[in-house]
Amino acid sequence: MGTTLPPIVSEFETEEQAASYDRWFLAKVQASRDDPRPSIPHDQAMAMIREKLAAKLAEEEKSAGKPRNHSA
Repeated sequence: MGTTLPPIVSEFETEEQAASYDRWFLAKVQASRDDPRPSIPHDQAMAMIREKLAAKLAEEEKSAGKPRNHSA
């Protein structure tokens, strides 16, 4: 087991966990940067996410049988 990190220094319990997360995160960032597909503008990405969320909430409402108040 590695060195325990205090919560004020890191959200991880050990230096090994922090280093492992850093490696994973940096690999994800690099994979995204290397992706040849065109970038999606932020507004378009957010609109897509809002559509998916609205559909999911509507599906949950339908199965629960009660409407919710959705404010954007």
